[in-house]
Amino acid sequence: MAREIPYKIYLDESEIPTQWYNLRADMKNKPAPLLNPGTGKPLTAEEMSGIFCEELVKQELDNDTAYFDIPEEIREYYKTYRPSPVVRAYNLEKILDTPAHIYYKFEGNNTSGSHKLNSAIAQAYYAKKQGLKGVTTETGAGQWGTALSMACAYFGLDCKVYMVKVSYEQKPFRREVMRTYGADVTPSPSDKTSVGRKILAEFPGTTGSLGCAISEAVEDAVSHEGYRYVLGSVLNQVLLHQSVIGLETKTALDKYGVKPDIIIGCAGGGSNLGGLISAYMGQKLRGEADYRIIAVEPASCPSFTRGKFAYDFCDTGMICPLAKMYTLGSSFIPSANHAGGLRFHGMSTILSQLYHDGYMEAVAVEQTEVFKAAEQFARAEGILPAPESSHAIRAAMDEALKCKETGEAKNIVFGLTGTGYFDLKAYEQFNNGTMTDYIPTDEDLAAGLSRLPEVAG
Repeated sequence: MAREIPYKIYLDESEIPTQWYNLRADMKNKPAPLLNPGTGKPLTAEEMSGIFCEELVKQELDNDTAYFDIPEEIREYYKTYRPSPVVRAYNLEKILDTPAHIYYKFEGNNTSGSHKLNSAIAQAYYAKKQGLKGVTTETGAGQWGTALSMACAYFGLDCKVYMVKVSYEQKPFRREVMRTYGADVTPSPSDKTSVGRKILAEFPGTTGSLGCAISEAVEDAVSHEGYRYVLGSVLNQVLLHQSVIGLETKTALDKYGVKPDIIIGCAGGGSNLGGLISAYMGQKLRGEADYRIIAVEPASCPSFTRGKFAYDFCDTGMICPLAKMYTLGSSFIPSANHAGGLRFHGMSTILSQLYHDGYMEAVAVEQTEVFKAAEQFARAEGILPAPESSHAIRAAMDEALKCKETGEAKNIVFGLTGTGYFDLKAYEQFNNGTMTDYIPTDEDLAAGLSRLPEVAG
């Protein structure tokens, strides 16, 4: 039987956004500036240019320009996998027996298997344009490292990736995809850097964290001429590039007159969530429309729901700039049994400010419930979702079941950030019944929060 709304809503190639949307332009309360850890003063463009590419520094610091033109070279690469479809989850709706209408924006239709490529292409492009030899970065679950290795191969750049040690060991196939694209992949913490050696001495046998890997990647970049550091989440520039997700989502749903009631995204550092909600949050900030926006994070790394809104280091080695964000403390390391990704100790300054100002809400979910949702989604929709994405799936299913109780036919939109085909070790744990939930105690969190730097404001 024909349906008014198809399973997949495709846009034409010509409808790939020609501009990125800068959410900060419409924020009344701008995100607090990054601070120099030595002086405690806002970072200048000159100071940042020693770490980041010059054009990316401009994007990072610009709170007022609403739209940035996307260079044609980047759009040409986007065309290899964009626009990505918005899918109506008819089968999932049927299984849940809900009157809710569930949609998801699928970002996994590229070799990296995730949305991360949207920003990796942009950052590699600007590095190449600046005449650099290469870039350094960190990666947790591996999606960002994979995406960056692809982008660097495309633009002919060296790519050095410091991969969180537990993921390096648990996800060898993700690691090998990076190496296939030419990246040099190192488990972090390592003995390659002074900060890595220091962390190993202080925390013998540590399984690592994104904060550790960031410290090593930054040290590597500033120690070698012709290299700069790039980051896959958290930063303002990354959320800017990821706005293509939300812009495409809105264009697709507008074609069928669908206005979301609830928008849901997984939240680790904020790249996917910030991108997905961008166009809709802009409307909300301008008073043009209202939406319920939900950030979903792991109960084992709950920066929004149990963290503190304060200035903190973005890295464990405490060499990076200070960001005002919801944080668990830069020394916080998730339990080794945490297999669901979203491991960063802090959250994007943009999203942190929006959350603090009440424009969105947050929930934390346990990983066994996340994988139950992932399994149910896979059986219904035919896609094996990334563990990170499955946090959003869990919350979307919960909201759909609430609609079943109330009889409301709400429109629920969530971000399917990518696929889980490189995450089968985690699925194996779940299927074998060996996966457990870890929720840090107040004492666990207090230890990390006690080391927050003393910064006014």
